[in-house]
Amino acid sequence: MTQSMTGFARSSVATDTVSVTVEMRSVNNRYLDVQFRTPEGLRSLEPAWRDAIAKYLSRGKIDVFVKAEVINTNSQLRVDQQRLDALRDALAKIAESFPEAGCPDQLAMLMAPGVLTAELAEESTWVAVGNQAMTAALEELRNQRREEGMKLEHMVRSRVADFGGHLAKFRLILPKLQAAQRQRILDRLEQMAVEPDAKRLEEELVYGAQKADVDEELDRLEAHLDAIAKALDGQQPCGRRLDFLMQELNREANTLASKSASLTTTETAVEFKVLIEQMREQIQNME
Repeated sequence: MTQSMTGFARSSVATDTVSVTVEMRSVNNRYLDVQFRTPEGLRSLEPAWRDAIAKYLSRGKIDVFVKAEVINTNSQLRVDQQRLDALRDALAKIAESFPEAGCPDQLAMLMAPGVLTAELAEESTWVAVGNQAMTAALEELRNQRREEGMKLEHMVRSRVADFGGHLAKFRLILPKLQAAQRQRILDRLEQMAVEPDAKRLEEELVYGAQKADVDEELDRLEAHLDAIAKALDGQQPCGRRLDFLMQELNREANTLASKSASLTTTETAVEFKVLIEQMREQIQNME
């Protein structure tokens, strides 16, 4: 299963009294890193939300922004009698010490912090609405990451096909390249008008052929391409495995270049490295 690590989602859920909006932003990261920015009244839900995100996503830096609002403008106002009594007692003591000071009027007393409050929704309402908004945003984010992942997968499969095509062509011409290398050595000896020792010449030709032999590298390259296809066909996140396979492909391409005995081999190795780098850029965005 291919899924991107980048995405954005937004979800709002509202009742007659409250509204909760959740925004989620996801970017590349080696591991799963979730950061919340949540109102005080909903912070108790963060551990459960973190667990839910971990079930949906395995990698990426996830920034979660939660906004909660009271949308019922007709809420009944309530006087906190206990706080009002405490305020009156405090004012009475102040009046004893400062008899000449004026007393606040009724409106000023109502404006004191905590005296006048609105009847807010119950905690269970906030929890239910918050969970709905979080679930909807998380599903949207996962869907976006999957859609983006499908595009990345298509790009990688295209590069794998190109890689396989170059590899197949190179295998076809490899015997000719090896024969041409042998012939070049013989031609040089002929130009030098030197009669070499037959046994010694054969040893040198064999040594040169072994040094330039790249069959094992080509076999390993094919095996890595097959492993990439299997990883993309699987049902588990494959970003880390694909990144490792890019390293292995690059290692074999470097070895191929170091054994190059012809311009064609060098050009093929360079083409391989270009395709590897193109795939690596896409894979770095995969979960």
